[in-house]
Amino acid sequence: MKKKIALVTGGFTGESVISLKSAAVVEKTIDRDRYDVYKIFVYPGDWHFVCASGEKIPVDLNDFSITIGDEKVKFDGVFNILHGSPGEDGKLAGYFDMLGIPYTTCDQLTSAITMNKGYTKAIVQDIPELNVARSIQLFENVVENASKIADSLILPLFIKPNNGGSSIGMTKVKTWGDLPEALEKAFAEDAQVLVEEFVSGREFSIGIFKGKGQITVLPATEIVSSKEFFDYEAKYVPGVCEEITPGRMTEEEVERVGRIVTKVYEKLNCKGAVRVDYFLQQETGKFYFIEINTVPGQTETSLISQQVKATGKSIKEFYTELIEEMFS
Repeated sequence: MKKKIALVTGGFTGESVISLKSAAVVEKTIDRDRYDVYKIFVYPGDWHFVCASGEKIPVDLNDFSITIGDEKVKFDGVFNILHGSPGEDGKLAGYFDMLGIPYTTCDQLTSAITMNKGYTKAIVQDIPELNVARSIQLFENVVENASKIADSLILPLFIKPNNGGSSIGMTKVKTWGDLPEALEKAFAEDAQVLVEEFVSGREFSIGIFKGKGQITVLPATEIVSSKEFFDYEAKYVPGVCEEITPGRMTEEEVERVGRIVTKVYEKLNCKGAVRVDYFLQQETGKFYFIEINTVPGQTETSLISQQVKATGKSIKEFYTELIEEMFS
């Protein structure tokens, strides 16, 4: 008998647009011989399923079920493709934990921690061979921040919302005069802001996932952007950046990066597929951790999709492994 899978999409943030695109790809690619898939939209005060007829059916939040005609549909598991809150920050995970419904992504605690860039760096920074850029975490937008930053860090700087994604609200600051506007922009997206020193190097993004009980490191993608950094436009507008998969790394670099990101996955107790962004510093080749994404995009051109294909595995097989792993 086929398992009933809820494909959860939507969300409470600007990333919901990307979430819907990812869900469309998962929906058409997932193995329908093995799974019955129901796309569940999650918006503030509006969780629903849309029937083939176009009828909108509300989700019963008491047990995360839907009723179609006389049939009450309860789900065996959840394929979570909801980027941002509440799918990536642990809120949905905690809800599913209370109901005893398995899901494809990290648990509540890991999701909550990894959504916070500053806290994540504090946890992973003692992993051998891993470096982090010097940074300051800000909890309110006050005048004193400017002098605090100037006393501790050296230009250029990256200013980013601490809990954000898709590079929304992020700015590269080259002069102290640009700092106030950059802080304003980041605080408009989040109550916490991370200010970190710029690391000059080649940028990469690498997928790691657990399937069939084993952690697999995918081939890294090298990001060659025509923009100052891998911002929202570079990520989602075709032609703005070049993505090379597998990225150009020496055999030693491939092995070292694989060691480091496996340790990151294990130390943060990750589940399902995650993506780690990193720099290999110019001249030294040192690995600098940027951030981890625990609900990475699954659009046609997303980095994870490119990397899975580079291994010779089909995306359908990849999704099956993620789903079966949550039941193991």
